[in-house]
Amino acid sequence: MSLTYLIFPILYFMPYMVSTQNINLDNKIIPENIKEEALQALSFFPELAETSIEFKFKDNIKKSTMQAQPRFASFFKPKQDREYLILISRKIQIEGENFTMDDIPSDVKIGWIGHELGHVLDYHDRTNVGLIILGIKYLLLPSSIKKVERTADTYAISHGMGAYILKTKNFILDNANLSEKYKRRIRRLYISPEEVMELINENKVEEDPEIVEMED
Repeated sequence: MSLTYLIFPILYFMPYMVSTQNINLDNKIIPENIKEEALQALSFFPELAETSIEFKFKDNIKKSTMQAQPRFASFFKPKQDREYLILISRKIQIEGENFTMDDIPSDVKIGWIGHELGHVLDYHDRTNVGLIILGIKYLLLPSSIKKVERTADTYAISHGMGAYILKTKNFILDNANLSEKYKRRIRRLYISPEEVMELINENKVEEDPEIVEMED
């Protein structure tokens, strides 16, 4: 028996974008070699203008290219004062294929960063207890991994980043050197390119994503 995850759409929601030149950099730390892409992604998330976010390269992130998380030192502050890290792997290895960020097309990087900002937005309104529960479920329950990752995708799409999210999907799924087994894992955990296109074409997506498990 399989699980089908449905996203119930409501009227498409597009917050106003901000110019990349007008993004508040007083509370953003961005390495120079991804600054253009990070600013482009941030421009779709004006509600994160007052949120402290550091983009930081790391030698290796297990099973991930990027990873968004609250900064531990700020975890017990009021949620509006919480600070976040977006870790970025210096080297990306997928089934023997090796990449660096310089090898990744700019639009794909923007989509990846947008996905991580979707996580930040998801975390932003959660209480500390809620975040702890979310983290435990993510570690212990495969269904929670799917829910969290699809929610981040949905937030990014709802903020107008559908085209970029689609490029990140196709970058993996159209890579002939990656196995079908790996691609099935990506399809299972994340919103599919077909779902992204459906949401874009229908101009409908949730403001507050709710992902419901249905048995068939």
